[in-house]
Amino acid sequence: PELRVPVGGRYGPEGELETLEDEETATVAAQLARLDVESVAVCLLHADRFPQHELKLGAAIKDVLGSGVHVSLSHEVVGTFREYERAATTEVDAALSPLLSNYLTKLNSACEELGLVEPLIMQSSGGLASLEQAAGHAALTVLSGPAGGAAAASLVSKAGGFPNLLCFDMGGTSCDVCLLEGGSVRETGSKRIAGHPLALPMVDIDTVGAGGGSIAWRDSGGALRVGPRSAGADPGPACYGRGGSDATVTDANLILGRLDVGNDFAGGIRLDRVAAEAAVARLARELSLDLAECARGIIDVANAEMVRAMRVMTVERGLDPEDFSLLAFGGAGPLHAVAIAEELSITQILVPVDGGVFSALGLAAAERRRDDVRTVMLSEDQIDREALAGLAGDADRVSWDIRYQGQSFELTVRCDEPEPDRIRQLFEEAHENQYGYRDETAAIELVTVRRRHLGQAPEVSLGPPDFEAVSGPGPIDLGQATLYLSEGWQARPADGGMLRISRREAM
Repeated sequence: PELRVPVGGRYGPEGELETLEDEETATVAAQLARLDVESVAVCLLHADRFPQHELKLGAAIKDVLGSGVHVSLSHEVVGTFREYERAATTEVDAALSPLLSNYLTKLNSACEELGLVEPLIMQSSGGLASLEQAAGHAALTVLSGPAGGAAAASLVSKAGGFPNLLCFDMGGTSCDVCLLEGGSVRETGSKRIAGHPLALPMVDIDTVGAGGGSIAWRDSGGALRVGPRSAGADPGPACYGRGGSDATVTDANLILGRLDVGNDFAGGIRLDRVAAEAAVARLARELSLDLAECARGIIDVANAEMVRAMRVMTVERGLDPEDFSLLAFGGAGPLHAVAIAEELSITQILVPVDGGVFSALGLAAAERRRDDVRTVMLSEDQIDREALAGLAGDADRVSWDIRYQGQSFELTVRCDEPEPDRIRQLFEEAHENQYGYRDETAAIELVTVRRRHLGQAPEVSLGPPDFEAVSGPGPIDLGQATLYLSEGWQARPADGGMLRISRREAM
């Protein structure tokens, strides 16, 4: 709070109410200079419609503080109404941009020395941005890693003919869950990340602290818990033999025979079963369990966390998990896939043979993308074809945030053609699906238009992998990950670089 600086001048929802004087901008810039800050977030009322004061203030700040200070203007970062969300997003952008800019500058210099082209950067929306754009607005990239997995899922969905996918990416510290319906990744216009609301287009992802390195512990009530604290990569799980002493999900998998002690892991790691047993045994004594019971409990609790996230993405949104194939990737995802599928009554699992680097495939195959979001606030009598065509412009994809008049929140529907009747129909279908009813007599409002401009994506061909059908129970080494098949399940090759896993009697 002590770093917040009030500014004179004022815009209302219909235009300027009080002029922002030059003396005021000079005073504000001088105050910021005395605070010795490296980054500034500028967020003024109604700047999404009237950015003139923000632009004037931003220019004054840069003039006084110099080019070494980053300035995030809210109308450039967000461009939509709701002041709190716009301010919070701009603050996150200002906090992260100097850090990311410094890193990307070094990365680009290293690429130049190697004769490589300038890197493109994955956005939270699943599309690529230029290095300059990402460095200038780091808030666009907060979910870039999980978005890479979603982009790869979309690729294999098309290549293998798997339209409905429930995806989970389980790595060392967390598990990210997202959804594909009809081959399209479900997206959202806002999300809360680490307690901060971000009003930006992004892949709709739910994250839980359940990864291979998640630490198992006994809570004050005597219950077994897993995560969110993680052993990280160094020292890592106890079985890595690097000094870790806490019981983790990876240690439990090793004790239960789901990992092979004889396999070499990345970085020359050879798993140490003795160290894993010592770590899990200490926790088992606290819980009054034997070693195997404690290991199974760790896996069950971790699985329950991931299943909960998957139900948030499906059951709580009126979707049946049984209508989806489970796509499991990440270094640890295939280890848990069968158990999670059984819990959700999913009959088909897909595992990429290169699942440990699946998100990297998404980065390599993603398209250039630029999102332009604008709050417009049009009543139904203003929503005609001419107005919609003007708002859509030359965008490749257009989505519209619609609500019934008097409602506080909107639903987003995609309709690339500026057809008022079709947009209303899609909204009412979405409203009925979300809330259980529609009102065909109520007036609607168009709140926000979301335009997406797409570039060319690389051509990627993914055929079936070189793999012989195999049945469980037992682990299968995939190189960057391990797949565990329970009794009664079988894996065989499928298009899209996938292994298709199902019960033997269903094949």
